[in-house]
Amino acid sequence: MAARLQEKYDSEVRGKLSEAFDIKNAHAVPRLEKIVVNMGVKGAVESKSKVETAARDLGTITGQKATIRNAKKSIAGFKLREGMPIGCAVTLRRDRMWEFADRLISVVLPRIRDFRGVKDKLDGRGNYTLGLSEQSIFPEIPFDRIEFQQGMDITFVTSAGTDEQGYMLLKELGMPFVDRSKKD
Repeated sequence: MAARLQEKYDSEVRGKLSEAFDIKNAHAVPRLEKIVVNMGVKGAVESKSKVETAARDLGTITGQKATIRNAKKSIAGFKLREGMPIGCAVTLRRDRMWEFADRLISVVLPRIRDFRGVKDKLDGRGNYTLGLSEQSIFPEIPFDRIEFQQGMDITFVTSAGTDEQGYMLLKELGMPFVDRSKKD
């Protein structure tokens, strides 16, 4: 069974995008390729267990085992040596990607207090990164099991060539962007 958001893309969004941007080739229509969820762990230098805890939480949130990321360079000012674990990440594709995007858009983002929408700044190549300040807004993480607050970056990688195409793709999928017409 296909994910609900994937069915929406196949039945509605793909047609709207090809019509709006006058794309004749079905394979050239912008699509969501992957979602990368990344956590840089504060205090990882002092305690390796923090990285393992963050990786466990990230695995619970995404439904896929997180990979531990190590430092590429030594930085004396941060007491950081090359090869030390400093974060974790997960790359989601196919069904897991669609399920995660659906949960993020319909369940997690509305749970944020005083939520008015996410910023609409894309990276210039049609990709979008969203920062969350804590993992506790995900319903999969029970409050009593949270050892420390940990933020994360969620990057939506699309096949769109421009920000305009990427914005329309994500907007049609239901991403709650701040309304461009109401900006100051």
